[in-house]
Amino acid sequence: MVPMLGTGRKLAKRRPAGTRGAARTKLAKKNAEPGARKATAPKPARATPGAHASSPPAARPRRTRTTRTSEPQPAKAGERGGERLQKILAAAGVASRRACEKIILEGRVQVNGETVENLGAKADPRRDEITVDLRPIQKERPVHILLNKPKGYVTTVRDTEGRPTVMALLKGISERVYPVGRLDFNSEGLLLLTNDGEMARRLTSPDSGVPKVYLVKVHRMPSSEALGELTKGFRLDGVRLKPCQIEMVDRRGNPWLRVVLTEGKNQQIRKMFAAIGHPVHKLKRVQYGPLTAPELKPGEWRLLAPAELRALGNL
Repeated sequence: MVPMLGTGRKLAKRRPAGTRGAARTKLAKKNAEPGARKATAPKPARATPGAHASSPPAARPRRTRTTRTSEPQPAKAGERGGERLQKILAAAGVASRRACEKIILEGRVQVNGETVENLGAKADPRRDEITVDLRPIQKERPVHILLNKPKGYVTTVRDTEGRPTVMALLKGISERVYPVGRLDFNSEGLLLLTNDGEMARRLTSPDSGVPKVYLVKVHRMPSSEALGELTKGFRLDGVRLKPCQIEMVDRRGNPWLRVVLTEGKNQQIRKMFAAIGHPVHKLKRVQYGPLTAPELKPGEWRLLAPAELRALGNL
C-alpha cells in the first residue's frame, strides 16, 4: 500500500507535455492582450477628427497675425531690394540725408499712400510712389552747380525773413538743388549747389577736411603774435578750432589776408578776427576744395565739369 501512495504523489506533480504547452500558450496570449490593447489604443485618438482640428490649425493663424502687425509695408518693399528712404529723398534733392531723416521722423513722408516714420524703412524709387508733404518727389538727374555768390543773398532755399536767397540766381535750373555749406549774407564767393545728397553729406561732414580758401580784408594790420595764435588752433566760444593757414596778400591800409580753413563753423573767420580786435571788412571765398572759377562774375554760375566731379570724389 505504501508504494501506491508514493506513486500517486508523483503522478499528481506531473502533467502531460501537451497540457503544459497549452497552458503556456494560453498564458502568453493572456499576457500579450493588454500590451496589444495599449499599442493600439493611441491609434483611434490620433485618427479622431476633433484631435486633428484642435492642434496645428490653431497655431497657424496666430503666427500669421503676428507677422502682419509687426512688419510695415515699406519694410517689406525694402526687403525685395529697395533702398533706405532717407537715401532716396537725398538723391532726389529733397535735402541732405540728415535733414531727410528729420523729415521722416516728423511724419511728412508717404510711401504708396502710407505715412512712414521709421528710419529703417525702405522703398523702390522705380516702383513705389514716394511723396513728401503729399507732393511726389522728383526723380532727377544729378546736378552740380558752382555759383559765384554776391553779397546780399542768404545761403538757403527759403528765408523766413523774406530776404533774397541764392536760389533766385539760378535761372534755367528746374532741378531741386540746395546749397552745400554756407556763406553768410555779407560774404561772397564760390558756393556749390547740388541735388546729390550723398556728395553734399560727404563734403559737409565734420571729418571731411575739405580745404576752403578765402580772401579776407581786416581792419588794420594784426600783429604776428595774434596771427600765430589763430593759426595754431584758436579757442572760440569754448571750442578749440582746427589749425588754419594765414598768409599776407596786401599790407597797404586795411590788409588783405589769404585764409585756408578745413572746417566750417558759422561765421568762423569773422568771429576769429573780431576776437583779436581786427574785424572783417570784406570776405570772399575763392576756392572750394579743387574748385576755382576766376571767370565767374558775381551772380554767375556754371555746371561742374566731369574732371571736377572726379576731383571732388577723390577728397
